[in-house]
Amino acid sequence: MRMFLRYLCVCLSLAACAQPATYDHLIRNATIYDGSGNAPTRGDVAINADTIVAIGNLGKARGKTETDAQGMAVAPGFINMLSWANESLIADGRSQSDIRQGVTLEVMGEGWSPGPLSQQMKILQAKLQGGANHRIEWTTLGEYLDFLTNKGVACNVASFVGATTVRIHVLGYDNRPPTSPELVQMKQLVRTAMEEGAMGVGSSLIYPPAFYASTQELIELCQVAAEYDGLYISHLRSEGNRFLPAVQELIDIAKTAKIRAEIYHLKAAGRANWPKMDSALALIESARGAGLAITANMYLYPAGATGLAAALPPDLQEGGDEAFLARLRDPKRRDEILKAITTPTDAWENLYLAAGSPDRVQLVDFAADSMKYLTGKTLAQVAQLRHTSPEQTIVDLLVANQGEVGTVYFMMSEENIRKQLAYPWVSVGSDAASMSAEGTFLQNSTHPRAYGNVARLLAKYVREAQVMTVQEAVRRLTSLPATNLKIAKRGWLKPGYFADVVVFDPEKVQDHATFDRPHQYSTGVAHVWVNGQQVLKNSEPTGALPGRVVRGPGWKRKP
Repeated sequence: MRMFLRYLCVCLSLAACAQPATYDHLIRNATIYDGSGNAPTRGDVAINADTIVAIGNLGKARGKTETDAQGMAVAPGFINMLSWANESLIADGRSQSDIRQGVTLEVMGEGWSPGPLSQQMKILQAKLQGGANHRIEWTTLGEYLDFLTNKGVACNVASFVGATTVRIHVLGYDNRPPTSPELVQMKQLVRTAMEEGAMGVGSSLIYPPAFYASTQELIELCQVAAEYDGLYISHLRSEGNRFLPAVQELIDIAKTAKIRAEIYHLKAAGRANWPKMDSALALIESARGAGLAITANMYLYPAGATGLAAALPPDLQEGGDEAFLARLRDPKRRDEILKAITTPTDAWENLYLAAGSPDRVQLVDFAADSMKYLTGKTLAQVAQLRHTSPEQTIVDLLVANQGEVGTVYFMMSEENIRKQLAYPWVSVGSDAASMSAEGTFLQNSTHPRAYGNVARLLAKYVREAQVMTVQEAVRRLTSLPATNLKIAKRGWLKPGYFADVVVFDPEKVQDHATFDRPHQYSTGVAHVWVNGQQVLKNSEPTGALPGRVVRGPGWKRKP
């Protein structure tokens, strides 16, 4: 009897051990792209709480919730390396235009970051909100990121500290170098931001007052970020006539400051500058060969978008918006300003001339309600309606809209887009907000990259043009930017990593946004999890807002 009881206990123990594992979520029958760039494997992905806990053939395992991914790709959540979701996530935390493309991390801070803010900067930002109408309850960059996640967002968020923001904080809009004490103050602002989790320093050098910063000023700020293993990331001082010297400036900053560096939205702007891309790529390859960690990101459209003021010399904007508008209104300066708009120069970046003609300049966002009927028209069309020259129309529209006119400039080459994508160190960024195709977002037009940048990569350049494989595209969207940002436990599908997961159909993923009709969601992404919570189910948002702050390598770490 004793032997029988012992035998029975052993059998019961084995039976208990043989019980199938149970997980919070189980994604079955997946074609798994783990982010490495290697060929996909078949299997299942198991999630408990906020973590991936198992990958492979999980047999009889069960999930409290289960998703059949038969015929679908499963990948790590996609990373948007250049996001302008600063305000849009406050208006709508669901982040729909990007979540529906599988983007689970928005990385902000192209020159301007939402902190650190002085009291004067807060007052100015409140005036510029337009229809957002939210209280600015933060001062530092870290406080802003916490504000977002406490309010609730579907995606994760991260940010660089903006060199422009730091400059305005200390120098305002003056066109001068900082004094030694001012530079010390600027560096301390960078130090604080890095310890709060900034990814590094971001600059945007064609726009004032960033345009006024010297290379040495940028080196000084980057040296602080380098102490925390941060990244320097830059909208180059020129993407046009001085494109190659601007690339070299970024390389020189990286070398002198001993910092990793990345180029925002790599492109050659203006037909005359398109042939320079080969030399620019060669410069970067040479720097990389010499041991510098230089990378780039890009969006997948032949047009950029910024303000109409990018057609005017930066020195007109010294002193801020009121001084800028006063100069535009001054009849004594009108001829000088009109001549500057139409005169080729290497001294500053004139996007109107880079576009080539007024019919390649599309007006998409007006501050004045009385002007919104012009939304979507070209500058040529508006000039004809108003019976004024294109350059006179530029000035008049800026004055009527307090300097704020959103503009799309058609100025890049499709051939260069494909050429750039061939380089394995190029990742992807939308350079746009994450929007919803509803409510206040529909009051203005936008660039289609806000709704289609990632889907366009997977549809046009992977499936149709076969510029790269699905597994390489997934790597560019996941592990490559995660590595460049030094993000821990994101960017790969691995046990122990955070459960940011995308399920999509490589044969059906498609962008639908166009320049004429940009507010159209992409399709083909079926399910998305962020930190283990499903935020997109059967291609519709669930309403869950589990996004977290993703902090850089210097977070709370003294150098």
